[in-house]
Amino acid sequence: MPMNQDVIITAALTGAGDTVRKSPHVPVTPDQIARSAVEAADAGAAEVHIHVRDPETGAPSRDPRLYREVVERIKETGTDVVINLTAGMGGDLVIDPDEPLRQLPGTDLVGGLERLPHVEDLLPDICTLDCGSLNFGDGSNLYVSTPDMLRAGARRIQELGVRPELEIFDTGHLWFAKQLLAEGLLDDPTVFQLCMGIPWGAPADPGVLQSMVNMLPEGAQWASFALGRMQMPWVAQSVVLGGHVRVGLEDNLYLGKGVKATNAQLVERSVTIVEAMGARVATPDEARQKLGLKPRTPSVTQEGTA
Repeated sequence: MPMNQDVIITAALTGAGDTVRKSPHVPVTPDQIARSAVEAADAGAAEVHIHVRDPETGAPSRDPRLYREVVERIKETGTDVVINLTAGMGGDLVIDPDEPLRQLPGTDLVGGLERLPHVEDLLPDICTLDCGSLNFGDGSNLYVSTPDMLRAGARRIQELGVRPELEIFDTGHLWFAKQLLAEGLLDDPTVFQLCMGIPWGAPADPGVLQSMVNMLPEGAQWASFALGRMQMPWVAQSVVLGGHVRVGLEDNLYLGKGVKATNAQLVERSVTIVEAMGARVATPDEARQKLGLKPRTPSVTQEGTA
């Protein structure tokens, strides 16, 4: 596959990990998340990937009201950026290793359709679909996304007319995503996010990434990312293999050794890498065209009627 010449940069703004106490730059409140989205777009991100957090505690949240506030605040600024909302929240299962039927604190487990109320409410450009279960890190934390859950979620997302971004944490997830496509539950162009280096899924190894790229269905659009210090090297890995890129504080807190980053700084660094490779950074409108999204609808403030 030839090197990608027109690269979509996605900024994953805050995530759901325990990162708030580790960096003052991780956005927490709807206002902070929206402002970080605008700053990332100004720095060159065509797309922003959004989780929300409890404004008081910084803990991850599934509250549709928080998603609505973030999206409305972004749109009020007139910022042109593709909106990508997570639909992965609600898959966490923490079990007692000695009594596996007993759930421990940290469990947030709901059905596939119960992970979509904010998507049904806001109809974003994109929402994620995590394409399989995973031993999520050490200990006894599982991420649960069964075939039945995935079929129900994919069907509902398709009915809503939202583009699913297929989150692939291991090769079996990619295998099942292709099964969803074969069953008619996904529309072309399919959009994949290859998630590397998350224990214990696919390792951040160039050979593994190449094998996953080789498995993608014909005509798929794809991006990949890796965690921590591998984030910026993975920008180059993705572009070389024909993909798009994702950076941001969800996956990495540092610009360099000991230097805490902002989302905008991480986007700026990725722009530098992409352009130094001889490629160019895609605009939001170009991203919409590549990903098969609906054209942007101007806000009322842009039309001068607000």
